[in-house]
Amino acid sequence: MRLVALSGSLRARSSNGAVLRSALAFFDGPATTADIAALPHFNPDLDGEDATPPEPVAALRAAVAAADALLIVSPEYAHGVPGALKNALDWLVSSGECVDKPVAVITASPFPTGGDHANAQLREVLRMMTGQVVTDACREIPAIGPKIDPATERVTDEATLNDLRTALHALTAAATASMSAAATAATTATT
Repeated sequence: MRLVALSGSLRARSSNGAVLRSALAFFDGPATTADIAALPHFNPDLDGEDATPPEPVAALRAAVAAADALLIVSPEYAHGVPGALKNALDWLVSSGECVDKPVAVITASPFPTGGDHANAQLREVLRMMTGQVVTDACREIPAIGPKIDPATERVTDEATLNDLRTALHALTAAATASMSAAATAATTATT
């Protein structure tokens, strides 16, 4: 099983980056983090019927298409989804790579709300894209600052680590079930 992760933060020492790295430690399989910083601003004129998408867009789409599941970890900015992450999702809307793909959404915030607005918005966008949002794999992590060791840039809070472990197991189970259902459907279609 292959996993692609998207980080909603472009900061080098982001707390959400630490959450993403910590969560990936609980995934048993190949995982990559997509580079969304290189994406141009979404412009439908660059993505028309006869257009060739820009190279960073083609790379993102190929990575998501090859993945069996997606992990999105993001901060919340101004009660919403960070622009860079929304831009990446906009590039994936019309191309179909997210259709029926199991997705986990994790938001982390220094505030007690855990990025609940961004989490809800991301889930809504992904459902509209017909991604399979795995509710049991979604999390809102409040007061993230003291839960991270700045030296290792990893989550050290045991309760948060256990929560991330549970989320990744739920995502893995959903992806495994989805892959099994697809294999059964393919076998049935050929007989």
